[in-house]
Amino acid sequence: MNRIIARSCLLIFTLCTLHRLTAQPADTGVRILWNRGGIAGTVEVSNGHLLGLQNAGSKPASGNSFRIAKRQTPELTVRIGGAHCDPGPEPTLITVRTAAQAFSFFLRDVNAQTPVYIPQYGVIVVPQSDTRSYARIEQEIRSRGLSTKRRQIEREPEAAFDPIATRTRNLSVPVWLGLGRDIRIFEITEELQDTPNEDKIIRPMRSSASFDFPQKPGHPVSYRYAVGRGIGALNNIHRWLEEGALPIYHSRMQDDDIVYHTVSFAALERSELTEEHVKGTHYLLSDAYSPGRVFTEAQQQRLEQLRAGMRMPSEEVVLFSRTEICNTGQVPRYAWVKVPTPGAGLPHAFDYRTGFSKLAEDGSVFCVSQWNGRPMYNEELAVLIQPGETAAFDFRLTHLPIPEERAERLRQRSFEQVYAECRAYWNRKLAAAARIRLPEKRFDEMVRAGLLHLDLNTLGEEPSGPLAAKTGVYSPIGTESAPIIQFYCSMGLTELARKSLDYFIDTQQENGQIMNYYGYTIETGAVLWNVGEYFRYTRDAAWIRQNWPQLVKACDFLIRWREQDGPLIRGKVADPEDTYHQFMLNAYGCLGMSRMAETAQALGMPEAGILKAEAETWRQAIRRAAMESLAVSPAVPMGDGTWSPTLPPWTEAPGPRLLYQQRETFRSHGTFTGPDAGLGPIYLVFCEIFGPEEPLSRTVMEYVAEVMCQGNTGFSQPYYGKLNWWQAVRGDVKPFLNTYYTTVSAHADRETYSFWEHFYRLSPHKTHEEAEFLMETRWMLYLERGDTLHLFRTIPRAWLEAGKEIALDDVRSYFGPLNARATGLKEGRLEAVVTCPGDRKPRCVTLRLPHPEGLKPRKVTGGVYLPESESLLIDDFDGEARIILEFD
Repeated sequence: MNRIIARSCLLIFTLCTLHRLTAQPADTGVRILWNRGGIAGTVEVSNGHLLGLQNAGSKPASGNSFRIAKRQTPELTVRIGGAHCDPGPEPTLITVRTAAQAFSFFLRDVNAQTPVYIPQYGVIVVPQSDTRSYARIEQEIRSRGLSTKRRQIEREPEAAFDPIATRTRNLSVPVWLGLGRDIRIFEITEELQDTPNEDKIIRPMRSSASFDFPQKPGHPVSYRYAVGRGIGALNNIHRWLEEGALPIYHSRMQDDDIVYHTVSFAALERSELTEEHVKGTHYLLSDAYSPGRVFTEAQQQRLEQLRAGMRMPSEEVVLFSRTEICNTGQVPRYAWVKVPTPGAGLPHAFDYRTGFSKLAEDGSVFCVSQWNGRPMYNEELAVLIQPGETAAFDFRLTHLPIPEERAERLRQRSFEQVYAECRAYWNRKLAAAARIRLPEKRFDEMVRAGLLHLDLNTLGEEPSGPLAAKTGVYSPIGTESAPIIQFYCSMGLTELARKSLDYFIDTQQENGQIMNYYGYTIETGAVLWNVGEYFRYTRDAAWIRQNWPQLVKACDFLIRWREQDGPLIRGKVADPEDTYHQFMLNAYGCLGMSRMAETAQALGMPEAGILKAEAETWRQAIRRAAMESLAVSPAVPMGDGTWSPTLPPWTEAPGPRLLYQQRETFRSHGTFTGPDAGLGPIYLVFCEIFGPEEPLSRTVMEYVAEVMCQGNTGFSQPYYGKLNWWQAVRGDVKPFLNTYYTTVSAHADRETYSFWEHFYRLSPHKTHEEAEFLMETRWMLYLERGDTLHLFRTIPRAWLEAGKEIALDDVRSYFGPLNARATGLKEGRLEAVVTCPGDRKPRCVTLRLPHPEGLKPRKVTGGVYLPESESLLIDDFDGEARIILEFD
């Protein structure tokens, strides 16, 4: 009997499945309800056909047009034939166009329990059988007490790092040590999470790539060393940077009673580490060792010339490392160490008389090791350490092996002296920049560490060559190098920014295009925008005039491109081979053109009028294309029961790509959301095609945050999403801080502050992501909008608790130098001082001073208090202001 039942069930299931696979599309209907009458328009159907339209109480209408008089019930019944309502591509889509707006929805999404409710359009869609009125449905939805993620964040306490960090990914990142400008870098991987390393790994790199021993082709240079008994059950390693910021790496391992404290840094083989002695490397050689760089024929010829001139350098970059080993117990304990040895089993020899580790091939020395200042006794060593006693294990690892006589001189160098030189070298770089001081220690350190990480990865010849502002392991990219260069500008490092822009001018192609990385056609517009931002900061008319022919040539390239492709241009913006009329591509191109028009007008260049007209024509074309795409792109549900219109990433797409309306596969970089959230219509807002307060901007930003974010941050390279920029511009404090803390806690190493490119641990030391974080911090502290400078607009209120202080010392904005200071609550008062000592002052300043407990002041001195934003407005700012808020 059971077999018969089982076979019957199987037969029924098979017949049902076959019926589903062979069934013809069905006929169905929906009711569309408005909250007002007097509506006329049309209905369009894709992947199905329109059977008829009927107003309430009227005869069926002919064709696809309808008209509802003001006195008629504002509803329309739409009957569809041949409907495709199963999951999967090519679903039936209904588009309704009226004079006020147009919207679209999937027929399969219409459901009585969760109606398609678009309150900003005053419209609801339900199945034809649902007889409820607009008012009743709206009341039922609102009575559920549902909320979007954004509104939920607004109801919660302000976000903070520590609570958020308990639930986000904790990604440790390999450490990079180098000198800056020079392509010779060391990467150290030390028992990081989810890495299968048996020992500590040191990988010398050129720029960001491995290379072979010259003496042994086919054997990439890498070394392994160890301290302590081995990889055990305990998580017993703590890592940090010197003074919380310098590229001097500390590691402390507790192996029961024995503590191993290692300090490592890069320095020169024999010369004092100073800016004058660091000559750097030509940027083309840096690019050659960076993945993704595409060279023109002329660049390739120049590169081969540079490579032919490469030889064994007269002075190597050296990794200096010292491990102090202390017995913290009460009885003697053994300590164990292993000197660096080549990876891949490369034959080598160790000389205990000198402490030299040599390649067997030619006897060249790659490492000099010492124990308590004397040559290392053996390649692996066990030493009994008495209670309270400390021993020192040193090694000096050269980037490439050197002759024995040079190794002897290297052995004689004082570790303490080189260590002091290294500290001074990096501190001088910090001293040359503006200073941002924050009351949250982690972030105060991260700003300084981040600036030096950018510097370490900005490569090129000193003192006057173009510099490659690398984006982590990759060569410079017009979009991704932009925040690096703009943070340099913000910190007053004008020369660094200018030389980094020289790179793009120097690599411009004959036709005017600027494109260096992997076919990213977006680079021309992004670089022009970045040049415009540089001019806003610096007013460097001499540099602009010197390079104006090249800048005009780039603008001409974009103009010709538009003439060829039509109102919008086609191309790719990132890794995916999506060569379409992308909104991001066109928005950056238009923004670059607009900035060049602005710059030309400021300098009285004759091209100003042409560039301005071209930028505005382009902008209007993008706006029209976006509005048409908004009309035909399907609505998606939000957390509060409403539905939101959407936009595709390019004009050819019928809607957000992640909805799979077409038969394709595109998932990449660990997410389905990349084209829509990271590379999509958000750039219509960031690139000033739509203002941040326009309805379309709010629509895009809010559905992206709701549908395409986790923890209010995007997937895979979330800094591409620009959500936090929009929140900063609007002054949305709680959403901004939630995004800010979530993203950085999950993306950056919490001990050494370096960033991955992706959450799945791909591409370490990603300076684009780090620079975006730094710019977010900058926007939190100061942000320009028109003729107004906004200070401390989205800071945490905890930063103004008693005893705390925020200080901006000589940072730079569009209005020139800026100094600002806010002191935490003291005797019932919050105080701040702001000065703009340059000629270019803002007309207005707003300065937000939130009370730590949310109180409102009883007395205000220095401006007009705006209670909704906890800010003071200083109108007709004369360059200096002092603000005092007094509380009960």
